[in-house]
Amino acid sequence: MAETPSQMMRLDTEAPDFALRNVVDDREIKRDDFRGQRGLLVAFICNHCPFVKIMKDQLSQLGRDLREKDIGMVAICSNDAGNYPDDHPDKMKADAARYGYPFPYLHDENQDVAKAYRAACTPDFFLFDANFKLIYRGQFDDARPGNGLPVSGSDIRMAVNALLGGKPPIDTQKPSIGCNIKWKPGNEPDYYKH
Repeated sequence: MAETPSQMMRLDTEAPDFALRNVVDDREIKRDDFRGQRGLLVAFICNHCPFVKIMKDQLSQLGRDLREKDIGMVAICSNDAGNYPDDHPDKMKADAARYGYPFPYLHDENQDVAKAYRAACTPDFFLFDANFKLIYRGQFDDARPGNGLPVSGSDIRMAVNALLGGKPPIDTQKPSIGCNIKWKPGNEPDYYKH
């Protein structure tokens, strides 16, 4: 299990546009579908990564909590499903049902959205304000497979509370750590380091 850190996109960057298929209901979901909400959380995850597996229940809870606060959320899987069949859209749909994801689970087949966000690992999180300006990027919390710390989403929750309270972005933003995104052969972005 290789540990890959987030790229830590520059704060205030505008959320790159996307239009991807939700594996749950086959609808196309676009960034602008969330215009008018108080914010948008974009989470790059997958089915098989142990760093994601430990947080799936808490991801669902976070999604429910954000919905109550009028903050949108999407999860995106950009892994190469051909070489990593556990991340095939059919398996994504089953995983979304198993964990009761209350947010769209999107398939980034050509990996262009991951590249636009400079996503590097699963999980990798990006929180934007109502104007789609980046206010947080990095980890869910300090929990990692085997370290015994509780999975709470505390870092993202602090960032959400700052957003809702009209405060500036939180000072401490730690990179997420996870499995590298499984790029298709020859499709690795320039920022990807082996």
